Amino acid sequence: MSQPQNHIKSKQRVADHGEVFTPAWLVEAMLDLVKDETERIDSRFLEPACGSGNFLVAILQRKLAAVEMKYGKSPFERQHYALLALMCIYGIELLADNIAECRANLLEIFADYLNLAESDDLYRAAFYVLSLNLVHGDALTMRTHDGQPITFAEWGYLGKGKFQRRDFRYDTLTLSSTFSQQGSLFAHLGMHEIFRPAATYPPLTVGELAAMREGTANERE
Repeated sequence: MSQPQNHIKSKQRVADHGEVFTPAWLVEAMLDLVKDETERIDSRFLEPACGSGNFLVAILQRKLAAVEMKYGKSPFERQHYALLALMCIYGIELLADNIAECRANLLEIFADYLNLAESDDLYRAAFYVLSLNLVHGDALTMRTHDGQPITFAEWGYLGKGKFQRRDFRYDTLTLSSTFSQQGSLFAHLGMHEIFRPAATYPPLTVGELAAMREGTANERE
């Protein structure tokens, strides 16, 4: 896993983009401030300048520990709730090499936890999810690197191996957060008629998600 040791990649990148990586001890200390949420499998986190994933990696590790504690004795539930944990992590990153590293780092942790090969449906499904959840773009302009509005997939687990996907535009979600007393980006989706999903999909299995990998990930790069 790529983890910058000096907290910068180059002085030029710091000057051009303000790029500095948060050390691991500080990441853990900050996440401890919202410890209960980091250990809840279906809590959603968005890092709008995710770099190579220092925060998101730590969040996923905490979520997978919660999966193991609750579902470790059931292989079927363990696999599906591990995927849900991954589905609830989001990031935006301006620099192409960073977003590629971030996707690879999270995928590595997920695959190692479930002992997956690259040919496994769960691995391919996770690859597809990360291609949607981790966006190469600018959180300030709310646009992708090629100028399209950033759209996030909201995932839910319906049970019995089926997942629900609804797509929401980031600019709409940001506006909706002003209506939330809890301050959580996704806290009250569905409570306001005005904030309707841009798209809703039929329930999807892991196999169906895996089949969607081809082509889509390339389009996001």
